[in-house]
Amino acid sequence: MSADKPLVYLILGAAGSGRRDIVADVIDGGMDKDASPVVFVTEDEIETTPDGLNSVTWKWNDAGEIDANWPVGVPVGFFIADGRGNPVDQIEAFKPWMVSQGVELARVVCVIHCDLIAAQPPLMVWHDACIHFSDITLLNRRDNVENKWLSDYQSRFAKRHIPCLVEMMKKGRVKNPGLVLDQQTRRLSHWFDEAESDDWKTLVAAMDDVIIEDEAADDPDDETTEEEDEYLARHPGGDRKKVIPNIADYLD
Repeated sequence: MSADKPLVYLILGAAGSGRRDIVADVIDGGMDKDASPVVFVTEDEIETTPDGLNSVTWKWNDAGEIDANWPVGVPVGFFIADGRGNPVDQIEAFKPWMVSQGVELARVVCVIHCDLIAAQPPLMVWHDACIHFSDITLLNRRDNVENKWLSDYQSRFAKRHIPCLVEMMKKGRVKNPGLVLDQQTRRLSHWFDEAESDDWKTLVAAMDDVIIEDEAADDPDDETTEEEDEYLARHPGGDRKKVIPNIADYLD
């Protein structure tokens, strides 16, 4: 990671999962008191965001791009995705937004609304999409789920060889804020890794007096192609190949 770029944490999860309170808890328990990180929230959530946070709103512009400006001089921020929207669409738009703002991804955090999934099983697939892009998953809102359900849900991570960390929340509090803030990459998707690769290519291209030979580019037998992310892949007509439920249909 670049030491010169501000760092942003992307927070995924359903509306009502407790993400804003968790961000406030992580900031309070894991960051310097003078850090004053910026917290991006959607316009309809700004009024219910915990007091004391340096909150600004984000929205979609007419071109389907994220419309939000990173405050000058702020080194760290948290971007809370729209919990009533499609997380894959937001993740796809988030990468070019980071480039436009000159910020770098620190980590992707997913907050699981256990009660919601237990009550609405189709939303398991929606949360799976969030987990696919996440480095750490926090199990929250589990007051109404049985222990067996919770155990079975946790076992899915091991059975599916999902590398992200999984942590239990206790009464909505984060046990180890430092673990959430740690910047180690543990996500299954390589979508955001490509941004780092693109930055490196740009740097190399700018070094006019340095020539780096790419032996693989001259090898006619090398037919390796970059694999498209399964959630971001589209059919020729533009529709996603992997469809997830519209979470807004399941929320009050």
